[in-house]
Order: sequence, then C-alpha cells, then structure tokens
Amino acid sequence: MAASPTHTHTSGEGRRPSSERSRRLLAVLLAPFLLATVVGTLVLWPGDEAPDLGSELGAPGELFDGRVVGVERGACTGTPPEADIRCVRAQVTLLEGPDEGQVKELPEQSDVGGAIRLEIGDTVVLGFFPGAGEGFEYSFADRQRLRPLLLLAGIFGLAVVGLGRWQGLRALLGLGVSLLVLTTFVLPAILEGTNPLAVALVGSAVIAVAALYLAHGVNAWTTTALVGTLSSLVLVGVLGAVFVEAARFSGLADESAGFLQITAGQVDLRGLLLGGIVIGALGVLDDVTVTQVSAVWELHAANPDLGRWALYRSAVRIGRDHIASTVNTLVLAYAGASLPLFLLFTQADQGLADVVNGESVAVEVVRALVGSVGLVASVPLTTALAVAVVGARRGEPAVVAGVA
Repeated sequence: MAASPTHTHTSGEGRRPSSERSRRLLAVLLAPFLLATVVGTLVLWPGDEAPDLGSELGAPGELFDGRVVGVERGACTGTPPEADIRCVRAQVTLLEGPDEGQVKELPEQSDVGGAIRLEIGDTVVLGFFPGAGEGFEYSFADRQRLRPLLLLAGIFGLAVVGLGRWQGLRALLGLGVSLLVLTTFVLPAILEGTNPLAVALVGSAVIAVAALYLAHGVNAWTTTALVGTLSSLVLVGVLGAVFVEAARFSGLADESAGFLQITAGQVDLRGLLLGGIVIGALGVLDDVTVTQVSAVWELHAANPDLGRWALYRSAVRIGRDHIASTVNTLVLAYAGASLPLFLLFTQADQGLADVVNGESVAVEVVRALVGSVGLVASVPLTTALAVAVVGARRGEPAVVAGVA
C-alpha cells in the first residue's frame, strides 16, 4: 500500500505514513498552540502606521550612494598642528539623488587613529539633510557593503540548495518567512508598546510552524518536532520571566536600549530582553527537536520490535551527545558577541564575580543559561512525544522506503 497522499514525505525516505491514531494524538496536542498563535496574532497585530523616529534620533531624511573622488587628512580646523588632532575631509560624487553627478565636500570628521580609512574610489552611503545649511546637506553615514553581503548570501544559498536540493530550497523559503514575520509583525508590534514577551512567543510560534513545515513537509514527523519546539519555547519564556525579574534587570545595559528609552518610551525594555531570549532560543530549539524526532523514527524503522522504553533510552542517548555540543555552542556564541565587553572588564582588572554581576554581562549569562535549560528539557520532552506517536502505530506492518 502506498503512503497516504495527504502527507508529504521529504528527505527521510524511510519515514512511515502516520496512522489515524497518531494524527489524532498530535492534533489534540497541537490545537491549543495553534489556537493561541492565531488569536495572539490577531490581537497583537500592529497598526498600519509605524512611529517615525528619524527626527528624534537625528537620522537623515534619505540615504544616497556616492563615490569618493578625493581625500584630505590633516589637523582639524581651528586646532594647532602640534595638538595632533586629526580630521579627514572627503570629496564625493553623488551616484543618485537630487544632486546626482555633482561633487560634494563632506564636513570634516575626526580621524583619531585613522578610524575613517576612506580611499579614492570607495563607494559610501551619505546621509541627506535637505534643511541643513550650505555645505552640510550631506554627511558620511557608512560604507556601501551590499555587494559583498549579496555575494555571501548567494554563496550561502547555493551551498544550502546544493546539499539539500528541494528541501534546502524550502528551508530558504522558511528563512524568508522568518524575516518577514520579524519585520512585519514582531518589530512593529513591540515599537507600538505591546508586551514584547507575548509578541516574541506568538511570532516565534508563527516562524516555527512555517519554517518546520516548509523544510520538512506537513506530516506527523514534523508535527511532533513542532509540538516539542513550542512546548520548550513556553518553558524558556517562563524561566526567562522569572530570572529577569529576580535579577532586577533595567534593560539599559545595551546602548541601543538607551536610544529606545528616549525615542520610544512606550517600549518595555525588560520585556524586550525576554523577547530576545525567546527568539534567540528558537533557532537552536528546532534543530534539537528535529534531531530527536528523526532519531526516534530511524531507530524504530531499523528495529520495529524495539520496546517503547528501549526506544526512548536509545534516542535520549543520541540527544545527550547533541546537547553536550549544542549548549557549548550556545554559550560560546553569546560570549563571542560580548567579547569586546569582556576585554574591557579584563583590562580594568575586575574579578570574575564583579564582571558577572554587571548587568551587561549578567544579561548574557541569563540569556545563555535559560536558553540552555530549554534545550536540555526539549530532549526528553520531544523524545517522549515521538515515542508516543510511533507507539500509536504499533501493530501496523513495517514500512521500508515509504512503502507498506
């Protein structure tokens, strides 16, 4: 008997079609999560108009590309040469905008330590301030980096599709959906002052549903991993709320949070920390849950007579190895992101306890440990669920290569 056409089979050719009993079990478990996600999305969806924060932040009205055609370095205007206060002055040809083709001299900028290493031929991004006085309409905003970024994105896409083929392409579509959810729902809703933890949980659920089903197909295998992921996310949210409150974080350790306090006072900064913890954990959680479900399915396919307890223990042993490396990866990722901060504390000769107690480091400690606890908990939880789903099909004939 061929596999049911209502269930998509992806890269795991040996995965068995789900029975009616296992589908009912998964429907009962998944329904509350889906209902909460749909209701949460409708209730928390942001309004049509996003707040304009440009003027408060001093941001330019528009950004235009330009090419550097001249660079002068020397003492800053009004300072004696012996003071060695250096500035850089650049002439740039506008490549777009109302003054396209014209050469503009940018206001001089401090060049302490040669920080602004502009060279003739560089492509830069200029901020346009139409209301500024003559000679100050354009200022250096940043370098133009889109070309190397697009090249790297192309290499990444080719690598994923080259190895994963159609499944890799579907995974890239899931990545696109994730970015779309973040930019159209999560960020605008938080900026409106909506509870960041609620927004992050709902947004993460939408991302998990789309990413997992796009990458692995709509079937019992994927649904099992999805339920394990969503359950673990709830645990991460609860733990994060408890320990962010216990640690009495202000949410102001990050420089960007200080800007938000000025320009978007309606944003709950402590809630923003919680939202970041939840979204950060999602990317690793679905990796662990998918691995555990796959382990259970493959072990059962290799030995259909294996008892539930033996199947559970074998899959958990695989999960232990995965967790041992994943937790270390997660902690090192957070440590790497905060490396400049650690260097500053080391330079100040502060003790380890003093360093960890500082909010900027303590936030990362809570983020890493809460995420890690969620990962560890996801292994037995998802494995038990997968064993229950596989056990719901006992008595059916064994399946080889998807054909009964």
